[in-house]
Amino acid sequence: MDPQQEAVLKKIAWRVVPFLTLAYVINYLDRTNISVASLTMNKDLGLTATQYGFGAGILFLGYTVFEIPSNLALYSVGARRWIARIMITWGGVSVATAWVSGAHSYYAARFALGVAEAGFFPGVAYYFAAWFPTQYRTRMLAWFLLAIPLSSVVGGPISGLLLEMNGVLGLAGWQWLFIVEGLPAVILGIMTLYVLADRPETAPWLNDKERRILAEMLAAERRERPKSSLWAALSDIRVVMLAVIQFGFTLGSYGIGVFLPQIIKGFGLSNFASSVLSAVPYVFASASMLWWSWHVDRTGKKIGNLTIALVVGMAGLAASVATGNLFLGLTAMTVGLIGITSARSIFWPIPTRFLSGVGAAAGLAFINSIGTAGGFAGPYLMGWLKDYTGSFEAGLLTMAGILLAAALLASSLRLVIKAE
Repeated sequence: MDPQQEAVLKKIAWRVVPFLTLAYVINYLDRTNISVASLTMNKDLGLTATQYGFGAGILFLGYTVFEIPSNLALYSVGARRWIARIMITWGGVSVATAWVSGAHSYYAARFALGVAEAGFFPGVAYYFAAWFPTQYRTRMLAWFLLAIPLSSVVGGPISGLLLEMNGVLGLAGWQWLFIVEGLPAVILGIMTLYVLADRPETAPWLNDKERRILAEMLAAERRERPKSSLWAALSDIRVVMLAVIQFGFTLGSYGIGVFLPQIIKGFGLSNFASSVLSAVPYVFASASMLWWSWHVDRTGKKIGNLTIALVVGMAGLAASVATGNLFLGLTAMTVGLIGITSARSIFWPIPTRFLSGVGAAAGLAFINSIGTAGGFAGPYLMGWLKDYTGSFEAGLLTMAGILLAAALLASSLRLVIKAE
């Protein structure tokens, strides 16, 4: 790559990626902190494992229903304003979750959080496609997606400490958890209006020469049979296949993530120790995801690496049930989460190779809306199987089986996507 091009892309990357990554850390923290809150909240509210899992997952029903309308609004209103709106509203709903009083208000708060969050990730993926050429995009998305495991790395210990605030000002520890972790989203949402620009053409921190260099790089990008209309994108078999694949690995990710502290606590550990140990697999998953995305950018072989990552995820989850030992089980779970987390970063640059314009806004939102329905199915299925069988083993094996099916479908993408 030409040194001038490299300089422009680095300037853009330093401007937008760290900020959006931090926002996504808060996003995922507000979405998954329910896993640590459940260590005391479930007893206070009288929730069964099935009720807890249903509420943890119902967020994704709201998310799914409003995903495409939200991303089409982003396309019309502009990324800067719409991403700011998303962040401010989800932060407010997260804070309000501190005052749920039973199963039904818990369900309502989680559904509202999904509605508020809808469109954030596909909006950022669409935003990156307008700012970074494809050979740079996997690495940028990987740094952004680092927020997912990082939210668990920092969120587990922080959430565990907030649980210890039980009784302060008459509030339970899990209530403080939602309040303290929800407010940063509102603050970052306001900052978004001043940090981001909708398009390179309107960015005051780029000069005319830098805008021209970036425009030439994006114009030179070759797309495979580009789909730029709404209907063309939604009726594309590649879009449908990718949505189903994402459903599979999202189901596994959330099915494990929201129950991991409870699984660890089952070995006799304290609430704080369980919350801290639940962060350990994500430390390794973070490092592995960055290496794997760098490797994919070098080789360009996204479909093959996506398939391998899903197989690794399946193998780790399947092996975790055969140990009966905390160390070995956590090691196997770490392998599983390495595969699932890496699959996510490899996955998202694939659809931006053949989607553009309003087709990208709608297509990416459709893939994410169908895919993230797995975020509802995973926790609910894990909770139901826990209540039905009395252990987490059946749920873990079910997650592994679904990841295997996703891996087989991923390998078949070669039949419909010729240029990686």
